[in-house]
Amino acid sequence: MPTGSKDPDILLSWILDSLGLVKRKIESWGDEKEFGALHRIMSDALLLEPLKGWDIKTLGDVCGLSQTGMHHQMLKLKESGLVSSENNGRWHIYVLRGGSITAAINLLAAQSKEIIKLRLKELGHYIKDSDRRMRIPSELNDTNFKIKISEPSASKNNENKFDALINDLGLNGDRAKDSDNLAKRIFIELAKSSDPITILSLSDKLLESRSRIKRTLDRFRNSNIAERVPMLDRIAQDIYIGIMRQYNARGKEWLFNRGGFGRINDEIASELIYGMEEKSLDSAKVQEILTPLSIEKQKILLNTLGGRMPYGYRIKGSSGDEVKENVMRSVERSLLRIKTVAERLDKVIAKDV
Repeated sequence: MPTGSKDPDILLSWILDSLGLVKRKIESWGDEKEFGALHRIMSDALLLEPLKGWDIKTLGDVCGLSQTGMHHQMLKLKESGLVSSENNGRWHIYVLRGGSITAAINLLAAQSKEIIKLRLKELGHYIKDSDRRMRIPSELNDTNFKIKISEPSASKNNENKFDALINDLGLNGDRAKDSDNLAKRIFIELAKSSDPITILSLSDKLLESRSRIKRTLDRFRNSNIAERVPMLDRIAQDIYIGIMRQYNARGKEWLFNRGGFGRINDEIASELIYGMEEKSLDSAKVQEILTPLSIEKQKILLNTLGGRMPYGYRIKGSSGDEVKENVMRSVERSLLRIKTVAERLDKVIAKDV
């Protein structure tokens, strides 16, 4: 979010990017040297005279674009909900909805929320209710929220409602082939499971590469429909393997100095060492000994032993309704940010006029 900026180009660029209308190529909002066609259409025409009734030819003359290019860009703006059109003789004329960017965003937001509620309700029918699914606490989500909001469209050949829904939510990705149903198959596995599923498990079951599985799961995470969680039931097993490997290779002293034992409770460390020396240690015993230790400290111990925290993926909610609530919170938060920037942009434009 362009906090504090009063540059209309930066504010507009952020809005268009947040709506998924353009792809920003660099991280800094202040370094753009040139803006794309949509940006020019908005800044040079629609924002200056929102209710003029712009036709393709006039817009093309103002923005320096061909009529073919203008048709493509105006279709994107119309589909997004920012502009509307009507017939005026042989021309379609376009206006910024509501007469300002703030009004257009407000109208777009109201429509978007109703559409995504409808689609998430559809999605919820395919999710198995499971209180067990959410027994592991969620971690902080550091992904950028992204979901496609599209109302139901005309049916395509050999495409059922479920296939269309997955595609309409953007879970197939931007360049997916019509025959590619990986996102659907992953969703089915997650939706019927009460336990997190690893990338490796999905790869083995679906006979797909781990890289493709991960890219698809990232789209589910970005949409807030699924999340990544630590496989807590496997921590003790991996710690046990790490302890035995390092003890046999480097000895007790290394475990205390560099293997993480020096960072945990002395009593817990002594119990682990005693179990190793007596050859009575196994993963179940390790889990019992580590019970007083917080999950965060168990993660650190595993890391210092040379292991990696095992992660799995799950649907983010015990039911379809809970998933809908989670996604709706993200949608509303995103739309509120866009509204805030739109209001600032209108104020900047008003001062410049």
